[in-house]
Amino acid sequence: MAGKGRLLRDRMASSGLVHIMAAHSPLSARLAKEAGFDGIWASGFELSALYGLADVSLVSMTQHLDMMRAMADRVDLPIVADIDTGFGNAVNVIHAVQQYERAGASAVVIEDKSFPKVTSLVADGRQDLLRIEEFQGKIEAACQARQDAGFLVIARDEALIAGLGESEALKRAAAYEEAGADMILIHSRQKTPDEVESFVRAWKGRVPIVIVPTAYPAMTAERIRELGKIKMVIYGNHAIRAAVTAMKDVFAAILKDGGIQNVDKKIVTVEEIFRLQDMDQVKINEKRYLR
Repeated sequence: MAGKGRLLRDRMASSGLVHIMAAHSPLSARLAKEAGFDGIWASGFELSALYGLADVSLVSMTQHLDMMRAMADRVDLPIVADIDTGFGNAVNVIHAVQQYERAGASAVVIEDKSFPKVTSLVADGRQDLLRIEEFQGKIEAACQARQDAGFLVIARDEALIAGLGESEALKRAAAYEEAGADMILIHSRQKTPDEVESFVRAWKGRVPIVIVPTAYPAMTAERIRELGKIKMVIYGNHAIRAAVTAMKDVFAAILKDGGIQNVDKKIVTVEEIFRLQDMDQVKINEKRYLR
């Protein structure tokens, strides 16, 4: 869809920093929009969790694409699609980018891990990276495949996750910029922002940085802005974690209380769900058209 990528670029240009919230369904995407976020992260981790599966390339491109398309149908925010390793080699990336752009994405994020990947933050997880040259080919293929020049191709650099150090992370980021990446996503499992801040200060490239501060929550918007080079922050798994927290609490309370008499006052009303489902419009349509 022409213009979707430009919308995200314009938001970054006007605000300097965009806040992108993870979603795993049209409902969570709508809630993120109503909360005021600048865009949606169509998260592979969250969708895997929704299916009750590990984030190790088990969810197919079709499953992820269908969910992203459903989100795009319900919200008009820019969507950054988390397409993991691109579902294969550079040829697969071409197909994926074409499909995600047509489905309404504003950007794709492709990571430099081998397929099948292992989620980045799991303890002692296998974190095998591609050769730099091979991943450059994937980025070049993605850039050539897009129809809208505003569509963003974001290269996710996992060198810090793999324990290869800042020098390797900077080397890879520079190579990915050379291949045409519009932004570099740098990821870290450290519990403080120090590693990412050091990378950002050392980064001499022209393209801006994306971060996902899941492991280092002390990285506030104010702290991010002070670095100057970060233009996008992704809250990568907070929607599914919030949903799990709420469901666990409510389910436990119902069993403890022997009924819903207490939790019923603490959760949203059925009428609020009706609102999110646009039931008022359904009633209007029924009144007008059902004869």
